[in-house]
Amino acid sequence: MTTFTLTQIATALGATLEGDGDIEVVGAAEPSSAHRDQLALAMDPKYADGLAKGRAEAAILWQGADWRALGLKAAIFVARPRYAMSGLTTLMDPGPEIEAGIHPMAVVHPSAKIGDGAAIGPFVVIGRDVTIGDGARIASHVSVAEGSTLGRNTLLLQGVKVGARVVIGDNFIAQPGCVIGSDGFSFVTPEKSGVENARASLGDQGEAAQQSWTRIHSLGGVSIGNDVEIGANSAIDRGTIRDTTIGNGTKLDNLVHIGHNVQVGDDCLLCGQVGIAGSSRIGNRVVLAGQCGVNDNIFVGDDVIAGGATKIFTNAPAGRVLLGYPAVKMESHIEIQKAMRRLPRFMKSLQQDK
Repeated sequence: MTTFTLTQIATALGATLEGDGDIEVVGAAEPSSAHRDQLALAMDPKYADGLAKGRAEAAILWQGADWRALGLKAAIFVARPRYAMSGLTTLMDPGPEIEAGIHPMAVVHPSAKIGDGAAIGPFVVIGRDVTIGDGARIASHVSVAEGSTLGRNTLLLQGVKVGARVVIGDNFIAQPGCVIGSDGFSFVTPEKSGVENARASLGDQGEAAQQSWTRIHSLGGVSIGNDVEIGANSAIDRGTIRDTTIGNGTKLDNLVHIGHNVQVGDDCLLCGQVGIAGSSRIGNRVVLAGQCGVNDNIFVGDDVIAGGATKIFTNAPAGRVLLGYPAVKMESHIEIQKAMRRLPRFMKSLQQDK
């Protein structure tokens, strides 16, 4: 079990330490349940009462807290508590146990190029002409199809599937079960379909006709930048002709679906159950909260923030904060909801006035 001194933790966080820096801890805990060998996370005054219930000797505290009065032997003070959590968890996370080298139960094609220091677990299948970067770690039951490239320090967790012609940058993380490079959902009818008619007429699908759907195959791939993370059971489709692209620093939550030909910019945050339809473009630093949907073939500008369950059907200008179905400015959505709540009373008043 790895132990950390308070001095080591404070140095890693760039934080201020007061008290005994030689105290050792093996992990972190909520104040009320912290043991003597754990660091209590009491970063707000509302957690002060919890310190008395727990047994921690040291804690990360809010600025200005009197650590002695709280019964502690030492305290670490940080300027931005939630940001400090990123450094603390990075320091304490041991990471997945993947033995160095290639496991004897892995299947690696002779043409594959495996970088220095790579670790490949059991039941992994590496296809023809695949390139695996230095320091990559691949957990069990992962498959990487022909012609794909993984950058340095890639981490593929259990059950990840990487399709053909996928190019991934450095420091990539894929959580269990995600699929990168599946076929795009592209089908066409020999004659004009009811969907096309309805879209053109805004409601009329024309004469009913039997429709037979024919696949359009995906000849493109997926191109992913550096420092990207994909959540569990998410899916990114290959492009039809050009690649589907994900920019540097972008993070996808669990159960996110990126359709074929979509372009996602840098440093975006796409939360759980977000769906982006084919050929849409997402700018840089866009935040889409849970269950947001983006229509096909539209553009969402840089720095757009969309609240939970927002549905974006038309182009969204840069910097806009959106909410609702269909998406409108957040302040407009709030006014609409206020007006809707007043409607029953308003209608009742109209009936009384007749």
